Amino acid sequence: MREYSLLIFDWDGTLVDSIGRIVEAMRVAAVGSGLPERSDAAIKGIIGLGLPEAIQTLYPEVEEGEPLERFRLDYGNHYLSLEVQPSPLFPGVSEAMAEFRGAGYQLAVATGKNRRGLDRVLAGQGWTDFFDITRAADESASKPDPRMLHEILEHCRVGARDALMVGDSPFDLEMARRAGMDSVAVGYGAQSLEVLREYAPALEVNHFNELRAWLAGRSVKPVLEVGN
Repeated sequence: MREYSLLIFDWDGTLVDSIGRIVEAMRVAAVGSGLPERSDAAIKGIIGLGLPEAIQTLYPEVEEGEPLERFRLDYGNHYLSLEVQPSPLFPGVSEAMAEFRGAGYQLAVATGKNRRGLDRVLAGQGWTDFFDITRAADESASKPDPRMLHEILEHCRVGARDALMVGDSPFDLEMARRAGMDSVAVGYGAQSLEVLREYAPALEVNHFNELRAWLAGRSVKPVLEVGN
């Protein structure tokens, strides 16, 4: 049975119930730019990408420069207005994360958010100093490029086989596959397990506590230098 020493989590739709707010903010920004609305399914399909990549996937006609920046600002401003009360953690997340920390796992976040947004939501949850490392799309590369995961592995001195990526989008699982690490598909976020199953996750869950139970039967692998 594979042992892990590092758990890496996506943020939106995996730890935090924020998908509805992302969909609403994207729609408001589109209207502000005079663009047609997209369906919930279409918007959910870009969640996980960095914001510029997400916008241009939904709206290829939005040009680089001022039009893209205006869309980004409209999206960000509306999302912030919805986040006066921070999006809640999914049931079981708070308790499980404390348990993972107590068990000796290193913990990380790899998200499509920008650094400013990630720092804000971490502070909102009281997690500013909780994770060993966090990586945001604007300081690395957008998913599914595995650069974020490589940077996390290097920081934590962990090999890919000893790390586990947990996410709710195809971009999360494809990023893990490209990095050579196992993944967990969560079916309560942006995409269904039927969609995520294509990426051959090591585990599929419909509740965060299922991940907690699965890991409870495993030993935490000691952290060694990469290559040892």
